[in-house]
Parts: sequence; C-alpha cells; structure tokens
Amino acid sequence: MFANLTFEHPQWLWLLTVIPLLILWAILSHKKKYSSLLLSSTKAFQCQQSLLAKLRPFLLVLRLAALCFFIVAMARPREVDESTEVKKSEGIDIVMSVDVSASMLAKDLKPNRFEALRQVAKDFVNQRPNDRFGITIFAGESYTKTPITSDKEITLKAIDGIEFNDLIEGGTAIGMGLATSVNKLKESEAESKVIILLTDGVNNSGFIDPVTATELALEYDTKVYTIGIGTNGEALSPVAVRGDGSYVYRQVKVEIDEALLKDIAQQTGGKYFRATDNEKLKSIYDEIDKLETSEVEEFKYYNYDEKFRLLILIGFGLICLEQLLKFTVFRSFV
Repeated sequence: MFANLTFEHPQWLWLLTVIPLLILWAILSHKKKYSSLLLSSTKAFQCQQSLLAKLRPFLLVLRLAALCFFIVAMARPREVDESTEVKKSEGIDIVMSVDVSASMLAKDLKPNRFEALRQVAKDFVNQRPNDRFGITIFAGESYTKTPITSDKEITLKAIDGIEFNDLIEGGTAIGMGLATSVNKLKESEAESKVIILLTDGVNNSGFIDPVTATELALEYDTKVYTIGIGTNGEALSPVAVRGDGSYVYRQVKVEIDEALLKDIAQQTGGKYFRATDNEKLKSIYDEIDKLETSEVEEFKYYNYDEKFRLLILIGFGLICLEQLLKFTVFRSFV
C-alpha cells in the first residue's frame, strides 16, 4: 500500500520526536495543578472516581494525535506513479561486404577463415536488434546477397547460405565489393551508414578500383571499417580442385593489402583491423559493436497523488472533536 509513498519535505518529520516530550510535560504539569493537604485519615474522602475523570486524558491524546497529523502533512506525503517511455533512434544501416574468394577457405583460422567469420558475423547481427543489415559478397566480381532489411532471420539465413561456387569468378575485387555495398546504402535515410568490408587478399580484379569506390563512400557519407583476415606468414590454403570437388591444400604466403585497407578506413572515418586468429576476429566485431552505438532516449513520467490534504482535514477534525468534548462532556473538569 505504501510502496510508492514518498515525502517531499521529510525534514519536518523530525518534529515527531517532540511528541514524547510533550507527553512527559503534560504528566508533570498535571501533578503540579493540585495542592497537597496532610490529613491524619482520608477515609472520609474516599469515593469512586467517575468515568469522565478517568477519560479526561483522552483530550490530550486527541490534541497530540492532531499535532502528529499536522507534522506529517507538512512533510507532504504523496504516492508516486512512475512510468517510463523508451524512445529508440532509427538505428544504423550496416552492410557486411565479405570476400568469398577460394583463399577464404585457408585454415589459419578454425575450421577455416570463412566459417570463423560466419559465426562471428551471426553473433554480431543478433546483438544489434535496432539496426538493419545487408550482405554483399565479392571475389572477382560482386553482387548483393540480401538487401538492407530489419528482418534478422533473413540476414542470418543469408549468412548461412553463402557458399563457394562458380557463380563468382576468381580473384579479389575489393573496389567492386565496396562499390556494391555503397550502392545498397545510398538511398538509406538512417542517421549512420556503415560498411564492414572483410578480405584476405589484394585487389586484383573488377572494373571499379578501390579509390573510386572510396570516393563513392565519401559522397554518400558512409563509414567503412576494413578487416584483413589471415595470419602473418604462411597459411594452409586451397590451391587446386580435385575431380571430386575437394580442394588441394598447400602452405601459401598470406598477402593482404593493408595499406589500401587502412587508407579506405581512414578516408571514410572508419578503422582498420587485422584478424590473425578466431579470438582476434571476435574482438574486432565486439569493438565495432561498441564504436557504432544506437542512441536510446529514456523519458520518465511521474504522477503525484498528494496525501497532505487528507491529513490536515483529519488533524482539524481531531482538534474540533477535542474542543467539543472539552466544552461539553468534560466541561465540569476544566
């Protein structure tokens, strides 16, 4: 009942400590009101005390009770009904541009680069409920795997559905992957537009060079985070395909155009990362998650139900009752 009861001026409640002192003062002053007379015997004066005489202290009780109500009223008690409204911003539109060239099957990350990325990317999508996502993939050319959508199920299925096949020609067209991603975001009205571009190679294909694609990103106010994935040195990578469709693996030197990726990120206001193992890849996406935050505004509304008026009325009622009894029922004892 009193869970939401608060006091606007609780310092007034300290006055309640005066009540015991008033009671003590009343007792002492009551004794002093009567003179004493020494008699050899009081037998002749013995009589039954009337009921009204016994009830007369009730007037003091009414007066002190009224004082208590007035003190509590001055503390201004009130019940507070609090409601909260959370207003979320429009969020961020994010396009993940993924290199799906055959080298992404290299086994320096476990079980390979792409499978490590697939799980981290899905976790990243799941932990950003207010954002919209799109997926583009590239190798020697690029195309859109899924347009920008707020439907997380579609995005997650698109990530699960990425396979290495003959639909995309060999090579690494970083410029094409970036340009395709920018094209998906150019009509976006989101407050922030972000591309996460991941590759493990050097731009060696495509008819749009990375410089032009970067200029497009700047024109459409799009921030690009670039990730170079692959260990330092050599990695066990696919170099040929057997007749049964399986890959032949050999140790191959890891070559990533870090200078290009750093330049793209720097020009667009993003950041470059290097993922040399599974843990590092996960920490990179965690860092991007912290860097790109959606603002959430929280509004609190308070409805106050004031209780002091009722307490004042009760206090006045007790005073009136005390005065009425004093000058009527207890009049002869005043």
